[in-house]
Amino acid sequence: MRFSITGKPGSGKTTVAMRVRDILSNHGFSAGGIICPEIRLSGRRVGFEIVDLLTGEKGILAHTSISGPKVGKYGVNLRDLSKIGHNAILRAIREADYVLIDEIAPMELKSEKFIRAVEEVLDRGKPLLAVVHMRSKHPLVERVKTLSKTYIVDEKNRGKLPDEIAREMLGVLKSGGNPNERQER
Repeated sequence: MRFSITGKPGSGKTTVAMRVRDILSNHGFSAGGIICPEIRLSGRRVGFEIVDLLTGEKGILAHTSISGPKVGKYGVNLRDLSKIGHNAILRAIREADYVLIDEIAPMELKSEKFIRAVEEVLDRGKPLLAVVHMRSKHPLVERVKTLSKTYIVDEKNRGKLPDEIAREMLGVLKSGGNPNERQER
């Protein structure tokens, strides 16, 4: 069972994913994986953290002051992305009820270790809730979209989507099966 959430920037993708996580947590199901909250300085976004959901370990995913590979004005910190992101996803496969990845987008896709960890989730069939970049044509993003039920978040549906997605995920997590699993062709 795999679900992906996509939408335009600022549409509420992360908010929907976090609300789904809260609902599932209230039913006793644990999420592992990563979230990448903004870093703000004087009201301006200057970067993104990367946080392991199971351990709380934090690092810098990208920042305007980092000289790593560029995505827009941000330099990507491949060391933290590869170490924290990769390890968090592999740990989630072993220890959590499902994997939550927010987000699979151009910054995260700079790391081959991150890509391999997401592929491992897909190959193992571990339940997945992933926020994916809407316009990305990267093969991994395309694979995630193909193998999952995809929800497009917008102003009209973002209030009701968390309950809808959580209801579907609960049905699968409680049964221990994957009735909506899509197989690669």
